[in-house]
Amino acid sequence: MKRPEGFDPGSLPVPERPAPPHEDRAASDTDASARGGATPGGATPGGATPGGATPGGAPSDGARSLLTGATGQRLGAGITALASRFRALSPDEDFVDPVAQERAAARAARAAEAAEDPDGDHERPLGAGVRAAETAREARRRRRLVERQEVRRFTRRSRHRRAAWLTSGAVLLVLVLSVVVAVYSPLMALRTIEVRGTDRVDRQQVLHAVDGQLGTPLARIDFGAIKRQLAGFPLIASYVTEEAPPHTLVITVTEREPIVAVKTGSGYDLVDPAGIVVESDPKQPAGMPLAAVQPSQLGSTAFRSMTEVVLALPTSVRSTVTQVTASTSDDVTLTLHSGAKVVWGSPDDSAAKARLLAALMTSQAPSGKVEYDVSAPDNGIVRQQRSAG
Repeated sequence: MKRPEGFDPGSLPVPERPAPPHEDRAASDTDASARGGATPGGATPGGATPGGATPGGAPSDGARSLLTGATGQRLGAGITALASRFRALSPDEDFVDPVAQERAAARAARAAEAAEDPDGDHERPLGAGVRAAETAREARRRRRLVERQEVRRFTRRSRHRRAAWLTSGAVLLVLVLSVVVAVYSPLMALRTIEVRGTDRVDRQQVLHAVDGQLGTPLARIDFGAIKRQLAGFPLIASYVTEEAPPHTLVITVTEREPIVAVKTGSGYDLVDPAGIVVESDPKQPAGMPLAAVQPSQLGSTAFRSMTEVVLALPTSVRSTVTQVTASTSDDVTLTLHSGAKVVWGSPDDSAAKARLLAALMTSQAPSGKVEYDVSAPDNGIVRQQRSAG
């Protein structure tokens, strides 16, 4: 507790202590005389003032030096006043600490502020140090909050990344195992071969030709070898293979279909559009037009033109054709059952020519003397046949 300026300890009021009884005062005088020879009033037998005076009335050297100067006088007066104050306290009085009083006042002020503002909405005035400490605590709290958020976000990303890697690894492992089982495991080995679509071709011969693939995993079947083996059957125009896991291979065969007949020395060869003899017959089959070519000319340009024209004819018209002739690829001529002739020309625009022929035959009843010219598909002509003479 700071002392006000000009404060003099000697000016403190000394409370008056009640006078003790007569016997107590006599005892005190006896004690005081024994200690220093001073009377209760403070005077020595020689008439000197307290402070170290000798019995002869002259002060000693130590007392003289202590009382020299204003500082020594004030110090002595203060000590005397404090001693008198402590002596004046009664045994029932408590000593009051000024620091404790200040702290108690501060606590009372804070309690009053809390009572006035129970919610703490108003910021009480704080010193610069207290405000700085609270600001630092708030900054540390926010930093810890941000760090926790970053840790949670990093952990979440790590979990998602780890889950993605695990899923990808599992999928890759399943794919690898599937490939290994399909390619190398006997669990997927070929055990059954089915051949479908055979009529003119011997089914057992086809099975015998491709049975070398039995025991091979489906993923390792040699389809090139199957193609070479089936090429030895001229009546097979095409085929399709289909795998039926885990142990079956299906071969669907498309056989060659004859389109015209070619006369030979022993009968008739039934020939497909590629010039392959599908079968032989001693008689000309009904509904099969006769191609006016030699067996050695099968596969020539004129023969291919004739087969293209026959294939382009509607079924109703094809069944009425008895003969097909052509000296070149551009002068195909058809002969019908009725004796009528059809000048077709080249196989170009055969679909349009077939529609034009059907329209002409509907408008003009066929007769032995009629000739239909459809070589120009946009201009059909019906005329009488010219006589051979």
